[in-house]
Amino acid sequence: MAPSTVLSAASQRQAARPAQRTATLAARLPMPARLGRRAALHPAPQLRQLRVQSDSMEAEYTLVSTDPEEVKREIERLRKENERIRKEIGNFGEGERPSAQGAPSSGAPSKDVSRIDVDARAPGMVDEVTNPMGSATQAPATAAAVADGNLRSAALDRSSKTSTPVEQAQTPMDIVFVSSEVAPWSKTGGLADVAGSLPIALASRGHRVMVIAPRYMNGKTDARYAEAKDTGCTCTFNLGTCGDITAGFYHQHKDNVDFVFVDHPCFHRSGGPYGDDMGTYGDNQFRFCLLSLAACEAPLNLHVGGYRSGTPPGFPYGDKCVFVANDWHAGMVCSYLSARYRPYGVYKDARTVLAIHNLMHQGVEPATTYGQLGMPGDWYGALEWVFPEHMRAHELDKGEAVNILKGAMVTADRIMTVSQGYAWEITTPEGGFLLDTLLRTRQHQLNGVANGIDTIEWNPAADEHIPANYSLDDMSGKAICKAKLQEELGLNVNPNIPLVGFIGRLDSQKGPDLFLDAAWGLRQRDVQMVMLGSGIPSIEGRMREMEKEYPDHFRGWVGFSIPVAHRIIAGADIILMPSRFEPCGLNQLYAMAYGTVPIAHATGGLRDTIEDYNPFARGKMGAGTGWTYSPNTVDAMLSATDNALTTYREHRESWVQLQKRGMEQDLSWDRAAKQWEQVFEWAMIDPAYCG
Repeated sequence: MAPSTVLSAASQRQAARPAQRTATLAARLPMPARLGRRAALHPAPQLRQLRVQSDSMEAEYTLVSTDPEEVKREIERLRKENERIRKEIGNFGEGERPSAQGAPSSGAPSKDVSRIDVDARAPGMVDEVTNPMGSATQAPATAAAVADGNLRSAALDRSSKTSTPVEQAQTPMDIVFVSSEVAPWSKTGGLADVAGSLPIALASRGHRVMVIAPRYMNGKTDARYAEAKDTGCTCTFNLGTCGDITAGFYHQHKDNVDFVFVDHPCFHRSGGPYGDDMGTYGDNQFRFCLLSLAACEAPLNLHVGGYRSGTPPGFPYGDKCVFVANDWHAGMVCSYLSARYRPYGVYKDARTVLAIHNLMHQGVEPATTYGQLGMPGDWYGALEWVFPEHMRAHELDKGEAVNILKGAMVTADRIMTVSQGYAWEITTPEGGFLLDTLLRTRQHQLNGVANGIDTIEWNPAADEHIPANYSLDDMSGKAICKAKLQEELGLNVNPNIPLVGFIGRLDSQKGPDLFLDAAWGLRQRDVQMVMLGSGIPSIEGRMREMEKEYPDHFRGWVGFSIPVAHRIIAGADIILMPSRFEPCGLNQLYAMAYGTVPIAHATGGLRDTIEDYNPFARGKMGAGTGWTYSPNTVDAMLSATDNALTTYREHRESWVQLQKRGMEQDLSWDRAAKQWEQVFEWAMIDPAYCG
């Protein structure tokens, strides 16, 4: 007798067409996951619909079984499970919330009105398939009653740890993020923070979310993947002239998100994600095409966890999902879906969203490498890119190249950036990095949403890296943080001397050279300065020279340290950000959360997230959270700083209100998640790109 299992039937389409759904699922499974035994060799199972209802919940299941006694036992088990959950949550009614002790919030006595109705359904045929995780299961049935119980238990656990209930999405979706890095496993910049935090915020709103990234193993990072387990599932992909490539998958379920790591020797190197001391890896195109193709297969083949209403754990995500391809490293996801899947009926209900975090990096390689992408020959035009004449090496150079990010822009169903300001900037010749013309043609599908921050890690009331904690209600600890930072840096400990900080990479984008150029003027204004960062050696050298030249006013910290960054953010009065371009920026968000006032060049996300101070707004109560300036020159920077210093020295009450307005901002990922949700819904409404 075939094993009997239970299937969650919140989806009426699955319940009404079990045989058709099973055949479709089986067709998608790769060999050898597809099985040979047919259900015709076994007794036809009985399908019965079970409706469990009480004051606190209502659920439906479809039971697949050949044994009438099994149906009775399952009914009894569900009845007991329902009673247990009812007692656990206190049987609170609609619109009520359980108290801290789990008792009903209302004074009315609880009533046991739970009941189970059983309706006979037509018999169906089910193939037996092998789960890539290693166990046998019956497609598409899984233990939905257990799943629903786990879902409710997980929800109870999450609610007990969260002081404020998270608003649930009206339309839960399956969302798949693809990224070259994800915190805390791998990180070189802000992309990792987005890939590690935004999916968690979306999962807390009821979506089922998967994040796919490489499994970087270089000896130093191996321990980070210790909790990720081998799924036992491998897939073989064709990458054109590179041949057939086989990769494996590791999985870790954390914070209600499925983190999936693609395993292949090309990700096992002693350097970083993109290069080592010798420079950028020469095969990055191959490495990230492999990541993208593996990401296309993972939702179809992996039987992993994940929670969404009506979706039991262990059931594959399937081909109705939203892919979020982050930067060029995941850009081939958009192209592969359009060229290799949708023409054959797979992923026709899925949508792709290209997330641009930094347009400067585009994945450009010689045109001769197109054959290594595994794309059909007639799709070359989507990825073809021609350098302008002034950028060509010689007269015979035609300037032809393959641009992966350009191909993703053409084939993506929707395009996102990490701020509204940056979404506009990349459509201009000044900020478009030669792709502005193409982006203007897709302006109606281009949106921007500012990033959030991890409000648990970046919380002055609980930060373990700072000498004194403080909050919006009691900011006395910030003065202690400033005094301790001045002492640590060897500067004069004086609460009346403004302390200005700079944190960031020492490269052209972040503008550290402009900060150093302004150091003389800041010293003349009796300002203390501290810089933290590493990068271009010449700028590191200038930091050391400046410290010797201005020993009473300047300190340079070459390198990067998370605890030191926290102490600077908490102890400084002002954070200065002279970025030449900034897709979103995080330091201004960290600063506002800590009551530190940002002064920044009005570009990209900096312009979006900083409201210029206006002392005469709201009946002279004041408004704004900082200062922005333009153009990005030393004179403009010093002019904005003068306004801030005047407020700091002569209008201290206005300064305190300025600090508090920054701390009152909703900087969480929950805010950003709601806006991303809206873009996903728009993407699902639009027709899919098929070439």
